[in-house]
Amino acid sequence: MIVLKTYRFAGLLACLSVASTTGCSSLMSHTGPDQGYYPGTRASYETVTNADSGWVMRPLAAVDLPFSAVMDTLLLPWDYYRSGSDKAADSPRERILRSEKQNGTAASLASAAPMPSAH
Repeated sequence: MIVLKTYRFAGLLACLSVASTTGCSSLMSHTGPDQGYYPGTRASYETVTNADSGWVMRPLAAVDLPFSAVMDTLLLPWDYYRSGSDKAADSPRERILRSEKQNGTAASLASAAPMPSAH
């Protein structure tokens, strides 16, 4: 009992640390383009089962796996809503190309003065 009272803050900090890192795969996979159903769970599972994953990532992904499954289940309506969208149009590459076209990046780079070369 004395140990629990002495290290109460450390135990609370450890529990909060574990709780704050859970569901990461689910949240990260839902910020990008549509990846189908249960993308965070699939990402955690692939990290755990991949032999090339680092020794740090595998246990973290194993802890994250059940929490990502719960988060992916809660986000199923959102995944269903996005299921008909074009995945290629939402890719980071396509978003950057649209942004550059909208902002006229190519035209402004073409009119920029050349950099002086140092000999």
